[in-house]
Amino acid sequence: MPMNPHYALTEPIRDAVDTLSKEHPLLVEFGAPWCPHCIQAQSLLEQAFEGRHENIQHIKVEDGKGQPLGRSFKVKLWPTLIFMKDGQEVERLVRPTSAADIRSALERIDGA
Repeated sequence: MPMNPHYALTEPIRDAVDTLSKEHPLLVEFGAPWCPHCIQAQSLLEQAFEGRHENIQHIKVEDGKGQPLGRSFKVKLWPTLIFMKDGQEVERLVRPTSAADIRSALERIDGA
């Protein structure tokens, strides 16, 4: 599954996210379409995903004050990238500035 450029229309519940990450590696991206840091991170994500990590599902969640999924992950700043495998958070990047850091985290959950 390649990088997903679109925010989910509905926010998934935490149990569904945990279950999904047990089925295959998962990247949960919290942010907002108007957030300048989130917009800047998109090119870094594209570079990190380029031609690799087809097994990783990427979910973009539009976060906001009081949103339950973001609160369950204790998201404070955008974008926050949560890398999950086997139902557990493996790594977290907050406001990433390097495609190499994202790529390294993807490799930790993908094994590729």
